[in-house]
Amino acid sequence: MKTIRIEGMSCQHCVMAVTKALSGVAGVRNVKVDLARGEATYEEERPVDIELLREAVRKAGYKAG
Repeated sequence: MKTIRIEGMSCQHCVMAVTKALSGVAGVRNVKVDLARGEATYEEERPVDIELLREAVRKAGYKAG
């Protein structure tokens, strides 16, 4: 499992939006977003460029660290 920090989440809707955004990146699966910790964990089916993940989160309206 890999972890990415997510900034700007404040509710369950945010969690669902980030989950959907990250799950939409090719090669990413098993996304779990933790609102309290401000992070998401995921598995890679193959190596995924972190910038693709950051961009997906940015397009959903949040910031990934």
